Amino acid sequence: MEDLATAAAAAAEADAAGPVRTVHLYVFDGFADWEAAFAVAGIHNPQFQREPGRWQVKTVGAGRHAVPRSMGGVSVMPDLGLDDLQPEHSAMLILPGGVGWADDVSHHGAIAKAGQFLRRGVPVAAICGATAALARAGWLESRPHTSNALAYLKGTGYGGADFYQDEPAVRDHGLITAGGMAPIEFAREIFAELGLYEDEALQAWVQLYKTGKSEYFARLARAAAPRAPAEAGAAGASC
Repeated sequence: MEDLATAAAAAAEADAAGPVRTVHLYVFDGFADWEAAFAVAGIHNPQFQREPGRWQVKTVGAGRHAVPRSMGGVSVMPDLGLDDLQPEHSAMLILPGGVGWADDVSHHGAIAKAGQFLRRGVPVAAICGATAALARAGWLESRPHTSNALAYLKGTGYGGADFYQDEPAVRDHGLITAGGMAPIEFAREIFAELGLYEDEALQAWVQLYKTGKSEYFARLARAAAPRAPAEAGAAGASC
């Protein structure tokens, strides 16, 4: 009953704040499900958000009826196909790493769609192998970015080495890039770009998942109050 009441309250607050905004996650055979997991869970869960219930996640695949299986063996039915995805109907496109990014043909549609998003000023977030695909497409030539390593991107033949930053994740005017070992930092930059949390809540969220210390859950709950009761318990942050 409490969960239903919380969901209803979040929906009512979202209605008052405006229409629901959608973040799209690209899914394909062999996508690295853990790399975007922190980000999509935070977006879809209204707990601690600045505007609870305002956000949702939809999956997008190469086709509407193909059912890709993640690297972890999880089957996902896409909510829509790439051809149906339009930047004006999206708040962000997330590209996880995984199998096949070295093959431009396998993900041609996704990279073309990412380019369309960036040209229209709609954010794109890429991690691990997806950053190499953006590099080959020319999107990392003249703006700050990161990846698994500079040598990794140099292998694509791109010319943006002067703009490479040796950081877990980098955000630059709507383009977010991250190395495959930085899913928390990737999520942090996505949340910051979307304005998902208040600044203090975001800082507490990062520390909670980086350190595992319950004191940061208390800080997160206080920062988000009165949206999230402090007595909810540390388990509420992760499950």
